[in-house]
Amino acid sequence: MDHYLIAQTLPPFALSLGVVMTALLLERLLVLFNVLAADGGTLRTFVNLLADLVPHYLGLALPAAICVSVFSVVRKMSQNNEIDALMASGVSLARIARPFIAMGVVLGLVSFLLYGFIQPYARYNFRQGMYLASHAGWAPHLQGRMFATPSGTLMLTADRVDGVGTRLFHVFIRDRTQDMERDITAESGTLQIADDRSSVRLDLAHGVIVTDRHDDHPTLATFDTTTRILQSEGRGGTFRHRGNDERELTVPELRRAIRHRDPTIQRSHLVAELHFRLARAMAIPFIPVLACALAGVAKRQRRNVGLPVAAISLVGFDHALQLGLSLVASRAMSPWLVIWGPFALFCIACVVLLARRNGMSGAGWSLKRLAQRGPVAVGSTMDTGR
Repeated sequence: MDHYLIAQTLPPFALSLGVVMTALLLERLLVLFNVLAADGGTLRTFVNLLADLVPHYLGLALPAAICVSVFSVVRKMSQNNEIDALMASGVSLARIARPFIAMGVVLGLVSFLLYGFIQPYARYNFRQGMYLASHAGWAPHLQGRMFATPSGTLMLTADRVDGVGTRLFHVFIRDRTQDMERDITAESGTLQIADDRSSVRLDLAHGVIVTDRHDDHPTLATFDTTTRILQSEGRGGTFRHRGNDERELTVPELRRAIRHRDPTIQRSHLVAELHFRLARAMAIPFIPVLACALAGVAKRQRRNVGLPVAAISLVGFDHALQLGLSLVASRAMSPWLVIWGPFALFCIACVVLLARRNGMSGAGWSLKRLAQRGPVAVGSTMDTGR
């Protein structure tokens, strides 16, 4: 039965996770497109930033996905009378929920790894990538018959440029540096941004270099291939080190900073962040309990408000934790009251709902069995009792 329930849950879980992740990433995708288009970012930069966003939104999507998948499976089984058949054979609703709870425990451990170790690094990498994309130099994209001036001593133009602006034809470069002027012409060239985005690499093919030192006759040299590194005067410096924000610290680093009283970050912010992450991860195993309790539907009931109630409960619980995080960070209240208090209420409510649903189902089946057995069965039971 456990294998059957898990097999029924995995497809809707994968579908729900994909839908929620797509919905959460859409807004950020538009922002990334705008920023990278304005600053000349490459597709590689876009993919790296998108990969850094995945751990953050995955942590948000996992609770919603497990809730929707378990709810849909239990509701479908209830509508197909599978729940009734299992209960008629002596299997309680709590026993049916056991594989879902085990799945929630596994996802809770995965979420702890996400919240405690992966997300801090991904958050820092995303901020670093956005900083470099916004401050690290000029965009390596040109238009045909237009002049680009990465610096006051460098000018670049091309007669024809391909669609993406990185493949140049009939290139002309004028470089005035070190008390001399160097004019370069080439049949073709390719622009490529450096890995650290601090410069742009220009690979030229089949051209001529004319060097004028202003003290002798100009020199002329031909080449088949050559490479020029184009620096920009307006590029930003290196990005800061990781750890200036409590959200960029892992769980062991948070504990170490709290113990040694790190002066760069307020202790209240460190305490709030640590309790917030632990409470979010530990609450995930109780989400399947809530979904199982709310997924049951009466036979003559066409509508079930269980899923909206579950969604409101999850959103409300998350907002309560966010509020507790802010209150603890501002030293207004203790984390045991405003973070672990809502956590305890949520977990107790999930268990009580499942126990009540399980008790009601068990009582219903007891009455149905008693009615089916009839007066003779009742009499025989009384005789046995005597």
